[in-house]
Amino acid sequence: MNTSLYQKRKRVNQIGLTLSMLAMVLGLFVLLWIMFVLFKNGFAALDWAMFTQSTPAPGSEGGGLANAIVGSLMIVGVATLVSTPIGVFAGVYLAEYGDNSKIAEVTRFVTDIMLSAPSIVLGLFVYAIYVYQVKHFSGWAGSLALALIAVPVVVRTTENMLRLVPGSLREAAFAMGAPQWKVATFVTLRAAKAGVLTGVLLALARISGETAPLLFTALNNQFFSTDMNAPMANLPNVIFQFAMSPYDNWVRLAWGGALLITLTVLVLNILARVFFREKLQA
Repeated sequence: MNTSLYQKRKRVNQIGLTLSMLAMVLGLFVLLWIMFVLFKNGFAALDWAMFTQSTPAPGSEGGGLANAIVGSLMIVGVATLVSTPIGVFAGVYLAEYGDNSKIAEVTRFVTDIMLSAPSIVLGLFVYAIYVYQVKHFSGWAGSLALALIAVPVVVRTTENMLRLVPGSLREAAFAMGAPQWKVATFVTLRAAKAGVLTGVLLALARISGETAPLLFTALNNQFFSTDMNAPMANLPNVIFQFAMSPYDNWVRLAWGGALLITLTVLVLNILARVFFREKLQA
């Protein structure tokens, strides 16, 4: 055995491990510092008025984020309802029927483009094909823009999860005389349901904090409104607007809104992981 070569490789390995540990420590320090500042300022802004009052006028005191919270729930909820079935069905098609299909190749290509496209580009696309045509901003346009962001995430996750299902399950179902559509929906999709639902949650977390697409579609609304066919308040745009303002009250509400989005995504991911892990173990 070449001792000098071994020692050289050992030193290189130690240097690589040391640099990796330093990078990890630096990343964790920055993350913890961001979380500390967010929680410190966010918790100081939380009160009952934030959930019961609408956004205040410039220079006024008090107010809350009730209209933005409801608007975000409606916009994100509609986007999730639209993107989930489209993404799941497309993922099933790609995994079960798309091995030798030109349509599947085009679908994968478009999915890759949409995954890598900046969210503001998708927002501009919806603005051009919908908002500009109807001559007004709306919650529907915002949901459409967010759905375009969520669909490729669900498609890719569903396809990957279905391809992890053992082929023996499909073979057993085919041997019993089940048609392919039943095998795809009642065997493979059911076996991969935990992974598919995780993909839906990832898409939900992805679109919950998107700001740029909503600037071109839903815009904002200072007043409480549930009309999806009109400009609608939403947390990301309110945070963007209030955080850049000179009013201390608006900045305080921006910190509270940022904390709400962070906690929502964090709790959603933790509960999903715990729930699905228990289901898999059962």
